Amino acid sequence: MSETIKVGIIGAGTNTTSRHIPGLQAIPGVEIVGVCNRSYESAQRVADQFGIPRIYDNWVDVLDDEDTNAIVIGTWPYMHSRCSIAAIEVGKHVMTEARMARTALEAHMMLDASQANPDVVAQIVPSPMTLKVDNTIKRLIAEGYLGEVLALDIHHAGGFLDEKEGLHWRMNFDYSGYNIQALGIYYEAVLRWVGEATSVMAMGKTYVKMRKDENGLMRPVRIPQHLDVIADMACGAQLHLQQSTVNGLMQGGGVYLFGSEGTLRFFGGKLYGGKKGSGELQEIKIPENEMGGWRVEEEFINAIRGEEVITHTAFDDGVKYMEFVEAVTRSMAKNRAIPLPLDLDL
Repeated sequence: MSETIKVGIIGAGTNTTSRHIPGLQAIPGVEIVGVCNRSYESAQRVADQFGIPRIYDNWVDVLDDEDTNAIVIGTWPYMHSRCSIAAIEVGKHVMTEARMARTALEAHMMLDASQANPDVVAQIVPSPMTLKVDNTIKRLIAEGYLGEVLALDIHHAGGFLDEKEGLHWRMNFDYSGYNIQALGIYYEAVLRWVGEATSVMAMGKTYVKMRKDENGLMRPVRIPQHLDVIADMACGAQLHLQQSTVNGLMQGGGVYLFGSEGTLRFFGGKLYGGKKGSGELQEIKIPENEMGGWRVEEEFINAIRGEEVITHTAFDDGVKYMEFVEAVTRSMAKNRAIPLPLDLDL
C-alpha cells in the first residue's frame, strides 16, 4: 500500500500521547487527521500538542470521517469492544489499547468481527514488560535449558496498601471488567513462552471496599487488591501468579521459570539463569538479534501495508488472556477450579 494511511484517534490517554501518536507521526506516509477524547477541551489540548488538524465531538464521528482508514483506540477497556467492532465493520483497520475488553464475551465478539473481515488489520497493544527477553526465553526453552518445564512463579509487587487513594479506573469494574491489576499482562507473556492454561483456581482479597470516584462519590471496589492464582498449564507445568497492592517491601519477586535441569528469572528488566548444580543465578546477556522492543505502531502500519503479520498482539491471543482473567474471577466466586477454554454459556 503506497497511499497515505490516515489515522483517527479515539481516546488520548497517557499511552496514546506518549507512544502511539509520536510513534505513528514518525512513520513516513502516516497522517493523524483527528482526535476524540473524553472532553472537547482535552481533545483540543492533544490536537494542539501534536498538530492534529481535527477534533471530533463523538467517537462515532471518527469512524464516519471518510478521510480515516485506520483507527487507534486509546480508551479504557469498557469502550474497546464497541469501538473496535464498529470500526472493523466499516472496513477500518484497528489498533486498540490493552486490555482487550472487559469480558471474554466482548473479546470473542471482537474476534468474530475480525474473522468476518479478514482484510481489516486488528491489533491489541501488547504486554511490553518482557519484549526484550521473550525471544531468548523461548529459544532457551526450545534448546532444553530448563529441561522439562515444571513450574512458573510470578510475583507483582505493588507496595503498601493506600487506603485513601481514589477510585482509579483500573479499580472500577465498570471500566475494567474482569481485568485485575497486571494479571492479563503477565499471562500474555506466559502465553508467548509456554502456551495456555487448562484450568484455574484463585483466591483474592479486597481490603478497602469503598473508594471515592472522580466526582467525590463513594463507590464499591469489586477488583481484588491481593490475588493468588494457581493454574494447570497445557505444557504440564503449574503456574503460580500473585498480584498485589499490599506487599510492601517484598524482596525476591519477579518471574521465575523452573525446570528439571535449570531455572530462569526475569527481574528488573534483566534475565538470569542457572543450571542444575550451579550455586547461583547469573545474568544472561540478550543477543542483539534476539532483543525485542516496542514497535507496536510500526507493526500496525506494516500490517496495513501488507509487509508483516500482527504478532503483538493478535485478537486470538487477546481472547485467551481475557478467558483466563475471567476464569480467575469465576474461580473466586465459585471457590473451585474453572476449566479453560472458558464456557461462555455459564
